Amino acid sequence: MLAGHVASRPATRVSPAGIPITRFTLEHCSEQQEAGQQREARCRIEVVAAGKTMQGPVAQLAEADAVRVRGFLSNAGYRSGETRLALHAQDIERLD
Repeated sequence: MLAGHVASRPATRVSPAGIPITRFTLEHCSEQQEAGQQREARCRIEVVAAGKTMQGPVAQLAEADAVRVRGFLSNAGYRSGETRLALHAQDIERLD
């Protein structure tokens, strides 16, 4: 699970198999404990929302909306040696 703000407008395409796939960038910023010290944790990660059931939650999202995304991490692409990660959404909750 990761919460943050939508940093790029969601864009939807349809796969050759007819599956709608929406992608957007999530920007996370929080305070975390590490080695007994407070530190700022920041990251940007691509979110992939695939399937018809995920299209409802992403349909109304716009840049800067606060969201909580539950899902799993996996490679962002299928190229050999690809190391970029994407958060594959299983649930998206708008926090605004």
